[in-house]
Amino acid sequence: MKAKAAKRVYLPDVVGGAYGTFWRWKGRYRVVKGSRASKKSKTAALWFIANMMAYPEANLLVVRKVFRTLKDSCFSDLKWAIHRLQVDYWWEAKESPLELTYTPTGQKVLFRGLDDPLKVTSITVEHGCLCWLWLEEAYEVTSEADFSMLDESIRGAVPEPLFKQITLTFNPWNEHHWLKKRFFDNPDTETLAMTTNYTCNEWLDRGDRELFETMRVNNPRRYRAAGLGEWGVVDGLVYENWEEKTFSLDEVRAISGVSTAFGLDFGYTNDPSALFCGFIDTGSRTIWVFDEMYQRGMSNEAIYAQIERMGYAKERITADSAEPKSIDRLRDLGLQRIRKARKGKDSILNGIDFIRDYHLIIHPRCINFLTEIGTYQWAEDPKTGYKINRPVDDYNHLMDAMRYALEDFSRGSAFSFD
Repeated sequence: MKAKAAKRVYLPDVVGGAYGTFWRWKGRYRVVKGSRASKKSKTAALWFIANMMAYPEANLLVVRKVFRTLKDSCFSDLKWAIHRLQVDYWWEAKESPLELTYTPTGQKVLFRGLDDPLKVTSITVEHGCLCWLWLEEAYEVTSEADFSMLDESIRGAVPEPLFKQITLTFNPWNEHHWLKKRFFDNPDTETLAMTTNYTCNEWLDRGDRELFETMRVNNPRRYRAAGLGEWGVVDGLVYENWEEKTFSLDEVRAISGVSTAFGLDFGYTNDPSALFCGFIDTGSRTIWVFDEMYQRGMSNEAIYAQIERMGYAKERITADSAEPKSIDRLRDLGLQRIRKARKGKDSILNGIDFIRDYHLIIHPRCINFLTEIGTYQWAEDPKTGYKINRPVDDYNHLMDAMRYALEDFSRGSAFSFD
């Protein structure tokens, strides 16, 4: 059979501007912090596909903190890049195990999560060398020691013209993160540390840009990080009574007096639908956060299907009362124990006060919960700059879902509208 002819693609037209230095860098570390919609992940995906085809012995390891987040992020971005470069014919995608193969040479893109460190440290490839690593959403990795373990996995000599390189992409939510000190404060000659934002993305439409303008006006503090890609300055946090820690669900369930608590906050286009999954022990005043759902563009049917897949369809779930039609639809679909939150005057502050009296232990796999709670702040008076007794109403979807979930414990279950 005649081989399929290659199509010529002019890379500047495909990739766009603002990433020329990123594209040409061959030092050990290539670190990009950027705002939402800054093209950092899409550009990285395009670079890896184009350069694996240019370097026939190169293999790539793609890592996120939690393995299950890879399929809908990096795996999808790399498949998008393959299609955008019009090279679908030469690539094979598999979901079990999750991997991409460049079929002319057998080169692999492998995917791993830091939630299974043994699988990260024991990787070998059949053809060529494992010389490139992409750590997406690097902000999720709160331990520098975990990164050092990854760094050591890209080792050994590689034949010319190959080179070893680790690429990190992330949103800069917190200026106290180890990433700032290690890569941005005093970068060495082997490190490219750059910042990008949405203004360099020539493919955003008017609606996309208006979202950032609204953020600039309504939440300038978040706009600095999510809009401009600058380091987030985190002070005046609502919750400081928490820690990230691995724990056994079975061991927590076995504690006398422990109850489960599930809360659901609705979203769609711009905001995610968020499910909080936790345990609470009123005796020891401890809350364990063990799972989450966090996804945009979910219909009620998709929400039900995901909750069923997660195994929580029979749990009692307290949902945002602002969407009674969605609650009724989810009940019809099979979430028979879903009910609406009671809310009421001062319910937000009362719920926050209740949670602040507890110690929160958050499982490392709850990456969106960790990001939200680490940036959930009290609002400022625009005239004085002083904090006021009201949390910022933005990027708080799991924070709201947690309050709904714990409503019965904070206010008692004497009243219900079900």
